[in-house]
Amino acid sequence: MNTLTRLLSYLRPHRKRLIITYICLTTVTGLNLIVPWLIKQVIDIGLTRGEHKFLIQAALIVVGISLVRSLFSFGQRYGVQALSQLVAYDIRNQLYDHIQQLGFSYHTHAQTGQLMSRTAEDVNAVQRFVGMGLLDSLNMLLLLVSIIIILLRMNWRLAGIALIPIPFLALFVLYFARPMRPLWRQVHQQYAEVSSVLQENLTGAQVVRAFAREPYEIGKFDEVNWEYMRTRLRAIRFWGINFPFMMFLISLSTALILWFGGPMVVHGGVTLGTLVAINGYVLMLAMPVQRLGYIVNLTAEALAAGDRIFEVLDAQPEIADAPDAIELPPVKGHVRFEHVYFRYPDDARPALEDIDFHARPGEIIALVGHTGSGKSTLINLIPRFYDVTAGRITIDGYDVRKVTLRSLRRQIGVVLQDTLLFATTIRENIAYGRPDATEEEIIAAAKAAYAHEFIMSFPKGYDTEVGERGITLSGGQRQRIAIARALLIDPRILILDDSTSSVDTETEYKIQQALATLMEGRTSFVIAQRLTTVKNADLILVLDHGRIVQRGAHEELLREPGPYREIYDLQLRDQEEAAAAIARTAQLAEGGER
Repeated sequence: MNTLTRLLSYLRPHRKRLIITYICLTTVTGLNLIVPWLIKQVIDIGLTRGEHKFLIQAALIVVGISLVRSLFSFGQRYGVQALSQLVAYDIRNQLYDHIQQLGFSYHTHAQTGQLMSRTAEDVNAVQRFVGMGLLDSLNMLLLLVSIIIILLRMNWRLAGIALIPIPFLALFVLYFARPMRPLWRQVHQQYAEVSSVLQENLTGAQVVRAFAREPYEIGKFDEVNWEYMRTRLRAIRFWGINFPFMMFLISLSTALILWFGGPMVVHGGVTLGTLVAINGYVLMLAMPVQRLGYIVNLTAEALAAGDRIFEVLDAQPEIADAPDAIELPPVKGHVRFEHVYFRYPDDARPALEDIDFHARPGEIIALVGHTGSGKSTLINLIPRFYDVTAGRITIDGYDVRKVTLRSLRRQIGVVLQDTLLFATTIRENIAYGRPDATEEEIIAAAKAAYAHEFIMSFPKGYDTEVGERGITLSGGQRQRIAIARALLIDPRILILDDSTSSVDTETEYKIQQALATLMEGRTSFVIAQRLTTVKNADLILVLDHGRIVQRGAHEELLREPGPYREIYDLQLRDQEEAAAAIARTAQLAEGGER
């Protein structure tokens, strides 16, 4: 019941439209109730007594009722459909807004297909319930109460006989509704599985084709799709088996009226018009009762969908503004880690242990270490993608947990290892963090990231559409646009997570030349597997299993034994020598041009 109450609460902001809609509903129902009574009068007065003038009047009244009913029927139907669309709109917006607030840890465990299913199919189920189930259920309730009152006033004995099946019908509906909700929950869960497999396949389309795994993916999708069909058919079969019994009960009422009412008419206990009217009122219940199973079905499906929707809405963001959070003023760039510990949820081993260092304004802090050593985790703590387990991180003396997320993240430029571009133009991707940036500022940022040249090689230049996830661009091009995007917001703190990992050595050299100038005055954190990226850093932190095992400048670390020198000797010496050769070649070429 709590789920139903919460779903109905979405109607509250649309009270006026709801009231108008149900005024229309009440009017239509009231006009429908007049017709059987009018037929009674036609039979008992117009036909039995031969008053032809009354027959003409009754015919005109029926025409008038039909015209008025048509007008209010439109208002009823349009109103309820508008309500269902508005409720769906509100729920989708609330879901999307809430998902934006959920932290990295939630998205680590939640499947994209599951979230898409809840935002689409589950919301559609609620919309169908508001648009059809809620209207029909209230209409049926209004009809049932009104018809019972009318029947009892017309002839309580015959009415009592005609209504004998109704209590059995009500008990059957309650019994029928109980298993429907978990059954529909299984249906929606299985639909989410279909969405997840589809989303994963479309995202990994290149990998699937590269390894010729199309037959396997087709089989995997067929399996989950088949299970979805079986689950849905199970729900439909359960409804289909029970629906005919409901129709039998309403037909039984008509049989009882004829069985007991016929002799009453013969013996003069009731008039023929009364018998016809009573049967007409009972038949008026036939259509709502025919839809009763459908209403129960819609309600059970909506409640199951509501449960899944509220599972997301009830998930609390792990990273949120503190109640007393303040706006972070423009910072100089002092970043201090004070004995920081961090552990991921459900992970017994700490990802970071006793991280303690101070980055001063304008310094470049390089993070080096093997995969899994904690480099990305460390930088994710600065913009509060996660919160520290112990210790604290301060920027210019402000604890990052005590300032608003918006004011914190606006002063941090981030280029993540997994570069994501949106399916829009290059211009809009670069200006994502600053939609109000001028054309000159966008071009300046692109030039600084050595992206302007290849952008202008496209026929549409900065208006080039990059496709989903930037698929039309190469890895290096995507990286440079991501760097331009970060640089455009002119952050005081810059985070580059292996930002040159997807570019060739020559392009990396160009980017490094640009970054050497652009990092001036900014506190920069750089993660890279190539020492050419980090050798000019003011401070290099070497991480191993979440701990800082070495710290110092490039030359200092090369002079002492340890992981840094091992990485340099085993993996990176050749890269550094190759980069130096390219640099010399470029310098000679520049000298020759002059």
